[in-house]
Amino acid sequence: MTISKGLQMYSKAQGTDAQSALIEQHAPLVKRIAYHMLARLPASVQVEDLIQAGMIGLLEASKKFDASKGASFETFVGIRIRGAMLDDLRKGDWTPRSVHRNTRMVSNAVRAIEARTGRDAQDLEVAAELNMGLDEYYSILSDTQGSRLFSFDDLLDDGDQFDLHSTQQEPRRDIEKMHFKQALADAIAGLPERERLVLSLYYEEELNLKEIGAVIGVSESRVSQLHSQCAARLRARLADWQE
Repeated sequence: MTISKGLQMYSKAQGTDAQSALIEQHAPLVKRIAYHMLARLPASVQVEDLIQAGMIGLLEASKKFDASKGASFETFVGIRIRGAMLDDLRKGDWTPRSVHRNTRMVSNAVRAIEARTGRDAQDLEVAAELNMGLDEYYSILSDTQGSRLFSFDDLLDDGDQFDLHSTQQEPRRDIEKMHFKQALADAIAGLPERERLVLSLYYEEELNLKEIGAVIGVSESRVSQLHSQCAARLRARLADWQE
């Protein structure tokens, strides 16, 4: 064996040992993230599935981490673990077709009312537009929240992804993505104050629905309704991106 080849094998062994150490050290983080995420998901989701997906994310992170880019491994691995869990959940869409249909129906009603009145659509107005009672409307909103995993990417996805023209050349796609993000930020800024607060507590502070209800003084089911209504309002206001 040449000295050069021996050094390569030694370096590879060191790299493997370092990778194993990272995985062992951060395995408990996978469980913490899984249980934290589980509190925000439907009962049909099993924590074991989240942990399995998270461990794959941890393994990939240990292989791809590059300390020269400035981010700490703790920050990098947390993002990769959550991303792996989200990707795994998105592969299996447990949402019934009727929920997708009702989500679009609510968004269309909100869009019609706001185009007609020039202001935020109110609960009673949306229910009337849909020719249903308020309780039935709230039931639809609750079904939408209860069947979906929501991240900011999912917030606008009701089964028909907003098309940013993925077949176009990369520079143009990047520009459109930048404009879409700005449009989303503007749409969020224009939401009613309580809906903005729900978004902030849910996505930025990562509180669950029960915790948000305690903060704003409403029931957990009402927070669920507000969240779903907020998502419908954003879909309505960004509908042009689907056309």
